[in-house]
Order: sequence, then C-alpha cells, then structure tokens
Amino acid sequence: MKEYNTDEKSKRLIISFVFSMICLMGIITCIICDIAITGSLTWSLIPVVSVCFVWLLVFPSMVFWKKRTVVSLASLSIFIIPYLYLLNNLIGNKDVFSIGSMIALPSVLFFWIVYGIFKCFKRKPIALGITFLLGIPLVFVINLILYKMIAEPIIDIWDLFSVFILLILAVISFIKK
Repeated sequence: MKEYNTDEKSKRLIISFVFSMICLMGIITCIICDIAITGSLTWSLIPVVSVCFVWLLVFPSMVFWKKRTVVSLASLSIFIIPYLYLLNNLIGNKDVFSIGSMIALPSVLFFWIVYGIFKCFKRKPIALGITFLLGIPLVFVINLILYKMIAEPIIDIWDLFSVFILLILAVISFIKK
C-alpha cells in the first residue's frame, strides 16, 4: 500500500511539473511573440495573467489530490476578483471588473452549493438533477445583474431555451436515479 501511495505521489508530481512547464512555455511564447511583433509588452500580458490564473486554480488541486475539489473552489473564490481586476486594468475597460465581479459572486456561490449538494447526496443522478434545477435561478440572477448594469433584457429566447434544456437535463437525471 505504501508503495502504491509513493507511485501515485510520484505520478502527481510529474504531472504537476509538466502542467507547470506547459503553462510557463505558453507564457514565454506569448511574451516572445508580443515583443517580436510590437517591440514591447502589449497584448501578451492578457494571456500571461490568464494562464497564471488557470495555474492558480489547477495546480493546488494536483498537489492536494484528495481535497482537489475544495482546493480548486477555494482558489477560484480567492483569485477570481484579483484576476478580473488585473484583466480590467490590462484591457482598460472598467466593465470587465464591475460586471465580471458581480457575475462571479453568484457563480462562485453556485459552485460551492453544487459541491455541498454532491457531498450530501449519495445518489449522484439526484444531485445532478438538483444542480440542473438550481441552474435555472442562476440564469435569472445573472440576467438581473446584466439588466441593472447594462440594460440587457431580463429574459430573451436564449434564456428560455437554456431553462428548457436545464429542465430536460434535470428530468433525465431524476429518471436515471
């Protein structure tokens, strides 16, 4: 058993290292291309910040494998607002942070609720059905936020289509139980 744990840890360490190197290579590639094309750092900072954000979400879950979901959700909860703030400053559009953070808050809360649902229910199809049903109010919360911030319609045909799909998926999940 101890040998299995050591092998598993070694595999995770190698995968974590490879993932980190791929992220680093992507960052370096973006920076080199940006400097070669524009002569300075301009657009490359956006993918650099985004790759770093993804690394902050994924890498901890590789290290803390048994608690990977909680660690990833915690990373998302901690880093989403700073990421949006940096992205906002790099793009130079205040809406990225203001709208993004207002949508991120209920979305992250939704992810935590879904995590709790899956921890509580032993039958995963039931948990999945409840998750689909909870996605419906999330659609309307996000639409309400967008309505108040940018006068986007609260409900349009695509929202109704999304709700319909979520209802169908919920019914399928409940039937599958």
